[in-house]
Amino acid sequence: MDFTVSEELRMVWDTAREFADRRLAPVAHENDEKQQVDVLALKELGELGFLGMTVPEEYGGTALGALAYVGAMIELSKVDPSVGVGVSVQNSLVNDTILKWGSEEQKRAFLPKLTTGEWMGCFSLTEGGAGSDPGSLAASAVRDGDEFVLNGTKNFTTNGGFADAIIGFFQTDKSKGSKGVSAFLLTSDTPGFRVGKHENKLGIRASSTTEMVFDHCRVPASALLGPENKGLNVALTTLDGGRIGIAAQAVGIAEGAFDDAVRYAKDRGQFGQKLAEFQAIQFMLADMATEIEVARTMLYRTAWMKDQHIKHSKESAMVKLFASEMAHRVCHKALQVHGGYGFMKDSKVERLYRDQRITEIYEGTSEIQRVVIARAVLSEG
Repeated sequence: MDFTVSEELRMVWDTAREFADRRLAPVAHENDEKQQVDVLALKELGELGFLGMTVPEEYGGTALGALAYVGAMIELSKVDPSVGVGVSVQNSLVNDTILKWGSEEQKRAFLPKLTTGEWMGCFSLTEGGAGSDPGSLAASAVRDGDEFVLNGTKNFTTNGGFADAIIGFFQTDKSKGSKGVSAFLLTSDTPGFRVGKHENKLGIRASSTTEMVFDHCRVPASALLGPENKGLNVALTTLDGGRIGIAAQAVGIAEGAFDDAVRYAKDRGQFGQKLAEFQAIQFMLADMATEIEVARTMLYRTAWMKDQHIKHSKESAMVKLFASEMAHRVCHKALQVHGGYGFMKDSKVERLYRDQRITEIYEGTSEIQRVVIARAVLSEG
């Protein structure tokens, strides 16, 4: 791996950091308390080029690549992981999927609007009875001449409450199970579609997580995203990139919690000295810093592999697993350093502690990551 932080990368990451500090930090606590999605901030990020970082310029993107993207995700997620996940969905799950699987017509119709933030997108796979097992989807797409009729309800769709573009997965041949799933690309103004329940969540409360209800939605056959009955392939290849985005979110959350813990340890006095002077606290901070550095290095390497078009399914699962569980440990210790103040709603680490937990669940639970890694390791032998 030949990786150096170029001046261009530094500028991108510095811009993300400046935006996070100036625009997101003053409102992050209030948005979390009110479960208020800052859609305007996401659109502003689109105007700055952060919603099309891996998309070629011919489709409206900035073509900065995965390495630039994960660094920006870290900076945004240090301050507000709810905004961070919105950026991750747009780049990793929506744009990358259309870029890889979309027809030329779909790319030109959707990507220029998505990369600029004019449109927001979502990726709707999970159902009540089909989380980690996409082969159990109940939502159906029945062909009717040159159209498909979509029926079913999707759960836990990030960005669902305000998405203009929807990537949805439906059974087109139930007899084939997971090999009979197809992906569709449609707009939210399609007759028969509506947003269902808005979820009340433990963390990332300033992000939109909703049901998506499809009631006899008619879409043209050209709405197929990728070949018919190849939807599982679409989902699995997309999740490789999605896991990199969530790993970056986890690293950002951990860095945000760590930075607050360091500041607090330097400022807070106990027994006549600062917390930072106690060896027990020093050891906690040392462990936190080390784990963050390991995760960040893994993340940069995996993003570099993506940019070089090197197969990275195993590495994506590894970094998502390690980074998310690392963030859990770091947030736990950061809250412990803060003591009772860390348990209060006014504390940033309290919010990051809650926000972190979802990184071990979405884009595949930690258990699913271990399945992916084990299969890859065993197949290499």
